[in-house]
Amino acid sequence: MTGNGQKEKLTTVKLKEMKSTNRRISMVTAYDYPTARAVEDSGADVILVGDSLGMVVLGHETTLPVTLDDMIHHTRAVKRGAKNTFVVTDMPFLSANISIPETVRNAGRIIQEAGADAVKLEGGREMIDEIRALMKANIPVMGHLGLTPQAVNQLGGFKLQGKDVESAKRIFEDALFLQEAGCFAIVLELVPTPLATMISEHLTIPTIGIGAGAGCDGQVLVIHDLLGITNDYMPRFVKKYGNLYETMVDAVKSYNQEVRDGVFPGSAHEFGMKDEVVAALKKELSIQ
Repeated sequence: MTGNGQKEKLTTVKLKEMKSTNRRISMVTAYDYPTARAVEDSGADVILVGDSLGMVVLGHETTLPVTLDDMIHHTRAVKRGAKNTFVVTDMPFLSANISIPETVRNAGRIIQEAGADAVKLEGGREMIDEIRALMKANIPVMGHLGLTPQAVNQLGGFKLQGKDVESAKRIFEDALFLQEAGCFAIVLELVPTPLATMISEHLTIPTIGIGAGAGCDGQVLVIHDLLGITNDYMPRFVKKYGNLYETMVDAVKSYNQEVRDGVFPGSAHEFGMKDEVVAALKKELSIQ
């Protein structure tokens, strides 16, 4: 805590120190002001403004329709709700793999316009030049290996990655490449636990797992999955810590019924007028 009672905000350096001291890292997605406030008040270490918002918030089937402007819009809202939490924002589809200058320009907008503390970039060795350019521009980068949702069409769907020796070796090597290029942490998504554990043990930077087992240095979950806000299919690696979907449905049902029964609003929810004002108004309007 800081001297004024606020949570001390993490940095890339402190996140690396957490790995070296075996302190697990808790990362949670947030996409708007109220969820960001709740995540910050919970004491989570990192907030990820993920392009998963395309599916979770905007209702798309994949993350591919999400634009850079979408990410900036949602990151601004998150930053207003979580002023003392380290915020990482995804670089969406086609924002980081067209050209190096375009990658730096787009990442710069996320930092400068939206106020993110770092960006997250999907991909392995093929993104090394872009990552190095971002390092040169003083933009911190979190890597992302395994299932990379922006490549879902190329990968053939949302499937476990690194199941055989060849693909597992490539992911392992890519993790080393990302570390060497300057990434301060790497998300490992939907890879077998033994592979994620091996990677975590051989890196000096933290790994954040999602569907990658307990051998990672930290974990990330989507806030809507964690809270049970949606009623959609939940992947095996998700644990629901609440069932807010049913709570919301029940609350709205109660509201609907009270409106139809004339119970809401009651006197506790209304504002009155002085009798003399009502009388004067009726006289003015010629109402009996």
